[in-house]
Amino acid sequence: MKQASSKTMLLTSALLSVFGVCGLCAAETPDKTYKNSIGMEFVPIPAGTFQMGCSTEAEPCDAGEKPRHEVTISKPFYLGKYEVTQAQWEAVMGNNPSHYKGANRPVELVSWDNVQEFIGRLNAKEGHTRYRLPTEAEWEYAARAGSTTAYSFGNDKSQLERYAWYDANSGRQTHPVGEKEANKWGLHDMHGNVWEWVQDWEGAYSAAAATNPQGPGAGENRVLRGGSKGDPASSARCAKRLGLMPWFSNFSFGFRLVLDPAK
Repeated sequence: MKQASSKTMLLTSALLSVFGVCGLCAAETPDKTYKNSIGMEFVPIPAGTFQMGCSTEAEPCDAGEKPRHEVTISKPFYLGKYEVTQAQWEAVMGNNPSHYKGANRPVELVSWDNVQEFIGRLNAKEGHTRYRLPTEAEWEYAARAGSTTAYSFGNDKSQLERYAWYDANSGRQTHPVGEKEANKWGLHDMHGNVWEWVQDWEGAYSAAAATNPQGPGAGENRVLRGGSKGDPASSARCAKRLGLMPWFSNFSFGFRLVLDPAK
């Protein structure tokens, strides 16, 4: 009994050192993910520093992906293990706008504005304000999972089929989340399936190092990341950016959420 208690104390201490004292820490499952009231699973993402943007990769860089610059994410956070599904959207919103129906497929045909309404209702449902979209920097940091290559697994796009639904293998439709391999941080479908809205307004990169950047304070377009089931391999690169008006929706647009640890 004393040995088991000691192991529990060590595990608890390790989790608290990463996420601080919070109710979520007590709810950690053995694989360190957190599941909320509607079945959304979240993976802990550590703080760290990475190179954001594109340099010389498997595909030519787009102008808006340069210059590559150093970014520090100063605090750990939870990120959705999967893209938000149609069943999860319906549990909060009471409807399903998606074109490619399927409870475990990612919700799509949602605009950035629609997603903000979902976040507000989910926060109200769970009694806090810790759900939000990831910043563009947080999204790329998590997608890279420690890599510096075009994709989280390297530069060889012939391997993309193991990780992504894209134009070469999707049949031009979405697929249930989690069917492809996860990246090294346990996140599925960061490449392909649906483009994912992030929080930021679209803006040009600076060469200067930055800590927790959040993009411009205002703009015309919000940013999407990750590519989709109808796009070529080049659109699934970690550095790829797409900017569109926040009211615009498409059957290739979805999202995943951040859950901030309690303070």
